Amino acid sequence: MSLNSQRSLGIPNKEYATVASMRLHFLASERRRPDQFTVLVKNVPPDSDESVSELVEHFFLVNHPDHYLTHQVVYNANKLAKLVKEKKSKQNWLDYYQLKYSRNQSTRPMMKTGCLGLCGDRVDAIEFQTSEIERLSKEIAEERENVTSNPKTIMPAAFVSFKTRWGAAVCAQTQQSRNPTIWLTEWASEPRDVYWENLAIPYVSVSIRRLIIAVAFFFLTFFFMIPIAFVQSMANIEGIEKQAPFLKAIIEVIPRTIGVAIPMKATFFITYIMVDGWAGVAGEILRLKPLIIYHLKNFFLVKTEKDREEAMDPGSLGFDTGEPQIQFYFLIGLVYAVVTPFLLPFILIFFCLAYVIYRHQIINVYNQEYESAAAYWPDVHGRIIGALVISQLLLMGLISTKQAAQSVPFLIALPVLTIWFHRFCKGRYEPAFIRYPLQEAMMKDTLERAREPNLNLKGYLQNAYIHPVFKGDDDDDDDEGEEPNEKWEKQTVLVPTKRQSRRNTPVPSKISGGSSPSLP
Repeated sequence: MSLNSQRSLGIPNKEYATVASMRLHFLASERRRPDQFTVLVKNVPPDSDESVSELVEHFFLVNHPDHYLTHQVVYNANKLAKLVKEKKSKQNWLDYYQLKYSRNQSTRPMMKTGCLGLCGDRVDAIEFQTSEIERLSKEIAEERENVTSNPKTIMPAAFVSFKTRWGAAVCAQTQQSRNPTIWLTEWASEPRDVYWENLAIPYVSVSIRRLIIAVAFFFLTFFFMIPIAFVQSMANIEGIEKQAPFLKAIIEVIPRTIGVAIPMKATFFITYIMVDGWAGVAGEILRLKPLIIYHLKNFFLVKTEKDREEAMDPGSLGFDTGEPQIQFYFLIGLVYAVVTPFLLPFILIFFCLAYVIYRHQIINVYNQEYESAAAYWPDVHGRIIGALVISQLLLMGLISTKQAAQSVPFLIALPVLTIWFHRFCKGRYEPAFIRYPLQEAMMKDTLERAREPNLNLKGYLQNAYIHPVFKGDDDDDDDEGEEPNEKWEKQTVLVPTKRQSRRNTPVPSKISGGSSPSLP
């Protein structure tokens, strides 16, 4: 293997190990959250003698007797959630009209009851919105009673909480029944990250939807590639039909296409990097698009101070657009590192600018909603390996058009070894990203018991995973976005220990320089 390929594989291996270590260090230092103790159980089998709640409690008391703590069944409250959302909208309009009337009490605000307020009867806005809120309050009370009393609204799923992180990790990462299609368990999301509408979808329906999307994605990608590849080949190779018969022509043209067309596109990609990359990063600092959207919202949608605060929210970093862009430039750099090294400085400038600017935006601008603890790194690593394989195949195509074509068979080892390296890293490091080590869970539980021996964990978890429409006042959004059960969080100090030997304790962290706390 060439020195360049060795370096290309050595860096991802080192980065994978570093990110895995940082992830475990972050999880060890993370403060207590309900999802650390909670598992989502799906596909609970029906039972004619017991309700879903009784069945879940009985199953976990029998199979997890020392660690089961409490549970919360999942309700299909989608209709109730729509009513609550509509009531909040009406309340917002009422606040707007009351504010408008308080500024000018000589005239009562009026509105039309038709579509978008453009048609219909003209009525007193405050009285109309008040009557609508009263009507919705009655409907919400009736629907809430129906949801809690009707067995058909209870879904075959539940959030099950445990006394320890260790117990939750064992449950989330093991098979619960001899039948692998029932009692399916997975780690619960943060309470504020639960998408309640999807929990009401039956498990079989979710599986069918995933299959349909996968098939549609395959055919969309496949049939999109065929015309694009055909047009590109016709654009880059003149008179392809005259050179050879159909199949033979394709076989002969592929190396030529790769060897000739790829270097010729270097100037295009240099321009592309400068226009899309450099200018795009500069646009990230200016944030013209969010500024325009804010003024449009402020002009057409903002009615109250709450609306204004929502319009001014900068949001979070768009991983769905930013990360693929960085991966694409990484691919371009690998492809042209050998073919046209002159392009590399442009790529390097882009990455330097992107690092400085996105670091500034993440720290000072964006309100990052969630912390995944690098859970997506295995996907990033897989795309880097894919970029390496593509660059190696293109290099083989380029060499086959030169006088060194006889060396191409020896280069076949490059993609083979790269794929083997990916499988090695996947087996070596990926478990740290998809499973929670029981050793880490036990250490965190033991340390927490030493710090807070009187912690009422059941009180902390009791209402964490109740559907938001069942939590107190429907219109109370003052605590939205805060961690659940914040009142249970306590500031405590580390319990001193008399332990002298550090032989079995973890080595000092390479990230912070500190050591993991010693256990009593």
